[in-house]
Amino acid sequence: MPYTTILFYVLALIIVVSAVMVVFNKNVVHSAFSLFFTLFAISGIYVLLKADFIALTQIMVYVGGILILLIFGVMMTTKVTNVELKTKNLNTIPSLVFSIGIVTILIFVIFSTKWNIRSGIESEETITQIGIMLLSKYLLPFEIASIVLLVALIGSAMFARRIKD
Repeated sequence: MPYTTILFYVLALIIVVSAVMVVFNKNVVHSAFSLFFTLFAISGIYVLLKADFIALTQIMVYVGGILILLIFGVMMTTKVTNVELKTKNLNTIPSLVFSIGIVTILIFVIFSTKWNIRSGIESEETITQIGIMLLSKYLLPFEIASIVLLVALIGSAMFARRIKD
């Protein structure tokens, strides 16, 4: 058994266990930390699929940005209001039926699809290819998008600092 197969199964086990912990944890902070492990292991799966740009984006955007913001937001709001945030599992039966239906559909799609698997073909890094495309063919749209995002950031900062009379 190749080491990539073993690594895949280890990452898949981490994803499943930590995702179950996200759902069934009563403490929101513990759920957020479990979500950290889930998202980080998913980026490992992307690396195994040779999608290094998506793996890096997963780590930087979801793990590094959104999840840390969520953890700090939860921790700060519980300190300010002195309210302990707990979750309660509601509608367990409908969610179980829905989940079983989704898993059934996924299993059907996985086994009925003819997968185009090419073994032995090594591809270039996707980060290099995306960088070349962004700085050559799509330079103008990339710069326009960055200017629009900068204007939106400045505008939101101005609205946030405006004092109401």
